Amino acid sequence: MRLVEELSIPELTTEQIEELCSAAEKAARQHILSRVSSKMIEKLDISVEAEGAKPINLRIEINLALSRQISASDPEILSAEAAKEALKASDNYLRKLK
Repeated sequence: MRLVEELSIPELTTEQIEELCSAAEKAARQHILSRVSSKMIEKLDISVEAEGAKPINLRIEINLALSRQISASDPEILSAEAAKEALKASDNYLRKLK
């Protein structure tokens, strides 16, 4: 799952960019762990990158593999939901900066 969204904001400092990416990654991870037990996750890689200054592009990549024992959860759907949660968290972070 890969999602890129352009956000209209003032130029961010390096520290703010790190906090933005961290907030997005944390939200994605929390969403996935709220849906499935960590014991049922075989692989979970979440990458959040911010590029550019104005506008800033936020790239969220989630690589998720679930145990075969889980038949009710589709990793692609879960990854897409987690990416949306990451975008919400980043939007909330940016609104606090304005």
